[in-house]
Amino acid sequence: MKTKILITAILATGISLPVMADGHGNVMEARKIIKQFATELKGELQKAMKEGGPVNAISACNSKAPGIAANISASSGWSVARTSLKPRATANAPLPWERKVLEEFEAKKAAGADPKTLDYSDVVEEDGKKVFRYMKAIPTAKVCLNCHGGDEVKPEVVMRLKSLYPADQARGFKEGDIRGAFVLKKTF
Repeated sequence: MKTKILITAILATGISLPVMADGHGNVMEARKIIKQFATELKGELQKAMKEGGPVNAISACNSKAPGIAANISASSGWSVARTSLKPRATANAPLPWERKVLEEFEAKKAAGADPKTLDYSDVVEEDGKKVFRYMKAIPTAKVCLNCHGGDEVKPEVVMRLKSLYPADQARGFKEGDIRGAFVLKKTF
């Protein structure tokens, strides 16, 4: 009863309680940031596709995605990135813990899980500080196959990919595959 009265009193005064480092609030905040990143990037890709098809979209992704991630990181206080077991850019190759999570996502998908529902969070210590880490799987949609598919990728797209990403591994996906994951980190 006393706890209920205390919570009611705190809520009535408008004082906010801190969210635990591994709490639900950080997951919700991370999901909101991912939605912002995905929405901005999707808008840029759709605009580029309308203006010049998949070849133009590749150039937009190459030039716009890093800036979008950097801007959201700066404004949110989170580190925002993407990774994949088959990265397009070598800078997006997974760290060991990211690789482990991506492999777990793949195992869950193989067991029947919907990639849209796959996420992961934990709190670790890095350099003496607590870090909240969050990953959310990126499923491959049909439109993604224009640049991430197999044999259906057009030769002009392949040529543009080779020019921008000489070490590209991000092809051969099918609709519904896990193309990679959003990776967010926040230090406390």
